[in-house]
Formats: sequence, structure tokens, C-alpha cells
Amino acid sequence: MLRSILAIIAGSVVWMVTAFGTDMIVFRLFPQLIDSTKQRVDNVPLLFFILSYCLAYSVLGGYVAAAIARRREVLHALVLGLVQLAMGTAATAANWETAPAWFHLALLALLVPANVAGGQWRAVSRDRRTVARPAAAV
Repeated sequence: MLRSILAIIAGSVVWMVTAFGTDMIVFRLFPQLIDSTKQRVDNVPLLFFILSYCLAYSVLGGYVAAAIARRREVLHALVLGLVQLAMGTAATAANWETAPAWFHLALLALLVPANVAGGQWRAVSRDRRTVARPAAAV
């Protein structure tokens, strides 16, 4: 049980550190693409870039959660996705005016599948390593 909790926490931390860290870098590199009076992003290529890296980091978070859990990888990644969805829904409600509705809705809709994909990636890579190892001599 403790390992499962730590796996979810670690996956969340991985997502938060990478996504928010990348946000800080992107917003410093491209301040001209952000409406500073409203603190809003409407630049579509930038929004797709942000959506892409947030989802990539969700896959990574799901992978990390699954790797730490070491069992029922996809279930742990699913739980992480649901936790991210809950946190993301609260953050979206608080920051609705910072981006167009399509961006918020797309991110929320894809969080759980992205995390599950990370868990599946871990499960498949673990299974491949298990199959690739030669059997011990008897």
C-alpha cells in the first residue's frame, strides 16, 4: 500500500516539476506570445506546444508511477491520471481565462489516457525485459 501511494506521489511530482518548469522556460523565451494584461495565451502554435509537452509529461508520470509500483502498472497509472484530472479540473476552474476553452478541455480529456499510456509503456517494457532474459541453467 505504501509503495502504491509513493508511486502516485512520485508520478505527480514528476509531472508538476517538468510541466511547470517547462512553462517557466517557455514563457520567459516567448513573452511576446502572452497577453500580459490578461495573463492569457491565445497563440495557437504555442498552445499546441504546451498541450504536447504537458501530455508527454503525463505519459512520463504514468511510467514513473508504474515503475515504482512494480505491479499492476496500468492501474497505478490510471489512478495517477484520475488524480491529475481532479487537480487539473480545479486548476482549470481557477484559471479558465488564461487560455481558450478548447485548450483546457483537450488537456483535461487527454490527461487520463496519457497517464495510462505511460503505465502501459512500463508494463510492456518490463515484459520485454523478462522475455529477453535467458532462462537460468538448471
